[in-house]
Amino acid sequence: MTPLSWPQELTLVVAKILLFFTLILTLFAVMTYVERRVLAFMQFRLGPNRTGPFGLLQPVADGIKLFFKEEFVPPGADRWLFVLAPALSVVTAFLAIAVLSFGGSVTLPAWGLLPGWLQGREVALQIADLEIGVLYIFAVTSLGVYGIVMAGWSANNKYTLIGGLRSSAQMFSYELALGLSWVPLIMLAGSFRIPDIVRQQEGPLGLLHWNAVVQFPAFVVYLIASTAEVNRTPFDLPEAETELVAGFHTEYSSMKFALIQMAEYVNMITVAALGASLFLGGWTSPLALLPDSPAWFVLKLLAILFLFIWLRGTLPRFRYDQLMHFGWKVLVPIAALWILVTGGALLLMGGGAVRP
Repeated sequence: MTPLSWPQELTLVVAKILLFFTLILTLFAVMTYVERRVLAFMQFRLGPNRTGPFGLLQPVADGIKLFFKEEFVPPGADRWLFVLAPALSVVTAFLAIAVLSFGGSVTLPAWGLLPGWLQGREVALQIADLEIGVLYIFAVTSLGVYGIVMAGWSANNKYTLIGGLRSSAQMFSYELALGLSWVPLIMLAGSFRIPDIVRQQEGPLGLLHWNAVVQFPAFVVYLIASTAEVNRTPFDLPEAETELVAGFHTEYSSMKFALIQMAEYVNMITVAALGASLFLGGWTSPLALLPDSPAWFVLKLLAILFLFIWLRGTLPRFRYDQLMHFGWKVLVPIAALWILVTGGALLLMGGGAVRP
């Protein structure tokens, strides 16, 4: 098939950006509904059930309500940073999606309304396939803490300031454990590219080749550290309603509050998608008899998102000293030790990475 010209490449990339942006926004809206319904079920409540059939229009009603609420900037606040903080949070959340692979590749139909140069062409379900994809995600997601710290400091409120300081300390400690949990996977695949790490998990025994099994300690560290990274219960100390009212976003209302909530859910979707790719085989089938498909990736993504909701409905919030102790004295040593174990195993097996 003839290679694409640069205008065609640009058109394809823009189309992917619009598609994935729409899908993530849709999943964000769906998750706000699903989380409330699942938590209600776990707590023997009904949850949203008045707006639309089965309450399905509740996300739309929430959006309309927030859009028309009063925009408020506290007296004494740094206005520019107060407005910039939600925008920075949501931009960094969406930037991480650029290198996520949502299901390998698909072959477009050779008919229909598609332009001729796209018909029958195999297209990767990924916006940008970077050689340093994992490092890019780590760098971009680490910038999200600046939005939270700016929100906490700029509001001129003691509760928001404490929430921002908690977030900076929490993310620093848990990002270290999160990054260390990826190192054994990179060693096995011999690559920083996410598709390479996914293909390294392929094999005739299906899920037995997944890093969630082969690298189980790293998988556990990833799940715990990613939960803390996105400020989800039981690690939601930067918000901590019982202590800090609402933490770093106490003073936010209207669409600025909506942007902060969007950033939180998009970050949750990002770490779930990354976990599905790095540890659960991405789009590969759990059974050798079944074909690989993007549908497998979606199922694994939804399973991890359900786990986040389950944790919120089950576990109480940690104390702050317990949170920091667990990050530095439990997760980091386990992740570092497992890197040594993986390196020793590779050395005994031949001294090289298992390249795809």
